[in-house]
Formats: sequence, C-alpha cells, structure tokens
Amino acid sequence: MRRSRANPRLSLTLRRLRGRFGISAPRVAVRTHLPWYWRAVAVVAILAISIAAAGWIYDAGRRFSGFDRGETEQELTLLRVKSAKLEEEVARLRTLADASGSKLQIEITAQQQLARQAKTLEDENVQLKEDLAVFENLAQAKGPEGSLSINRLRVDADVADQYRYRMLLAIKGGDKERAFDGSLQLVVSLQQGGKSVKMILPSAGLPDASNYRLNFKYFRRVEGTFKIPAGAQVKSVEVRLLQGGMLKASKTVAL
Repeated sequence: MRRSRANPRLSLTLRRLRGRFGISAPRVAVRTHLPWYWRAVAVVAILAISIAAAGWIYDAGRRFSGFDRGETEQELTLLRVKSAKLEEEVARLRTLADASGSKLQIEITAQQQLARQAKTLEDENVQLKEDLAVFENLAQAKGPEGSLSINRLRVDADVADQYRYRMLLAIKGGDKERAFDGSLQLVVSLQQGGKSVKMILPSAGLPDASNYRLNFKYFRRVEGTFKIPAGAQVKSVEVRLLQGGMLKASKTVAL
C-alpha cells in the first residue's frame, strides 16, 4: 500500500519537472536592466541619426533633381557682390551726373549773364548813337542864345503805383559857353475817383526835392521815378524847366 501511494507522487513530481525544464517548458527571456537615462540617451542618439539621415537624403534628392544648396548659396553670394558693385557704380555715376549738371547749370547761368550784358551793351550802344545824332542836330541847330530843349522824353510804368521818366536836356544856340542852373518840375495829370487831379512834383516838403535841381553845361540825361496815389491812373505828364522862377522850356507826353 505504501509503494502504490509513493509512485503517484513521484510521477507527479517528474511530470512537473518535465513541464518546467523539458522541451515543452515555457520560454524564458533574460533581459539586462538599464537605467532610464541611458535609455533616454539612446533614444536621442537614434533621433539625431534619423534627422541627419533625413537631411542627407533630402540634400541628395535635391542634388539628384538638379538643385544644390551649396551652389545656390554661392550664386546668391556672387549676386550680392555684383549688386553691391552695381550700386557703387550707380552712386558714382549719379555723383558725376550731379557734378556735370551743376557745371552745366553754371555754364548756362554764365551764358545768360553774358547774353544780358551783351544786350545791355547793345542797348547802350544804340542809345549812344541816338544821343550822338541828337547832339549833332543840336550843334547844327540855330536858335536864341541859351535856349533849352527837351528831347527823347519817355514815361513808363515801373512797379505798382510807380513810374519812371527819362529825357535828354540840351542847350542850343550861340557859340559861347552854355550852362543851365535851375530845376525840373513834373505836372502829372491823374484820373482818381472819377475826377481829374493834377499832382506837381516836387511838392512842398518832399525829402528828395534836391533831386530835381539841375546844373549842367550843353546837355544832360535825366532819369528818375515818382509815385502816384493808389487807384489813380496817369493821363499825361508835363516836364517843365524852371530858372529863377521862370519857365524856360516844357514838354508833355500822354500815356
């Protein structure tokens, strides 16, 4: 009886041992335990290698398709250098153009000044010829001893409410030395406020009354200006030559 009971126990023990260590035993995986930071380093290294490989594959694909990043950057650098050189050249040409423009403007201004001076000289030459013709006529003219003449009388509007007068005075007749010591008087006929008004210059107390004093021999060119009241209109101007309070000559010009 004891032997029959021991045999089942032994067979059960053997069966269990075969199940653990026999062919039908379950597989056992032996793994080495690693700290978490080494695992993190491994993950980061794998990611870095993956990114580098992806970049290399991307660059290789671009080179294969005809687009090289290095060559493009080199071309961009060359284009930037060329652009900088072109900007410098444009700045230099602009400076030369400004200098040439300034020089040209100076030359144009000088030519304009010379033209104005030439025009002034031509006008003076014409005026001198006219004066010479007048003097020749006066020298040949006959008249009373010391008689006065008013020649080439002109009155023109100058600026607002101001007029300019010009004339040539001469003494004719006789062979002796001829001289005049007197004054000039202007009688300006105005239309003001629908009325006719006469303005006599120089008026009493006028500061420049001395400008109307005349003292000359043979001939003299006289030039001056006068002002009229605002809104008035000049109709005519009479020029009078007075000596010793007596009228020696007069002439009127209508405007």
